[in-house]
Amino acid sequence: MRKIMALIGLCMGLALVHSGTTGARGAEQPEIGPETKLPMPRYVSLRSGKVNLRRGPGLDYRIDWVFQRTGMPVRVIDEYGHWRRISDSDDAVGWVYHALLTSRRMALVTEPRLTLRAEPNGAARPTAHAEQGVVAQLLECATTWCRITAGGAEGWVPKQAIWGVDPDEEFGG
Repeated sequence: MRKIMALIGLCMGLALVHSGTTGARGAEQPEIGPETKLPMPRYVSLRSGKVNLRRGPGLDYRIDWVFQRTGMPVRVIDEYGHWRRISDSDDAVGWVYHALLTSRRMALVTEPRLTLRAEPNGAARPTAHAEQGVVAQLLECATTWCRITAGGAEGWVPKQAIWGVDPDEEFGG
């Protein structure tokens, strides 16, 4: 049974890795969602303080998990009708109704204690500290730093210290 489950997991992983399409010159092109025509995967956040994570795309599917935190960042990895398949920072995967998601970019602090800085460099003046698990709004991201705000504090943090943005992603500013 373990071998079958491992094989299923391997096949699912291969499907996700191979989901991109190749252009005329062999360059990897981003996958586009069949329903929204938006890039996939992409980060979004939870709109509500109670979001059911279901086994499949519909109300008849079993609820595997209930998210209870508004603004939590998640990653859309598939679409089917009005349903979005998402994963979270712990790799929990399931389906949620599209209206329970928002395009507002948020980030989850993954380090035990993170220093927010006035400028995007490690020597800049500290502006605040954030504990692991803090959910912050992403304002902009450069090559290796992102500017976030949470609890009235704002500052720059190393990109690898948060979850909710890809390593090569840049926006804002």
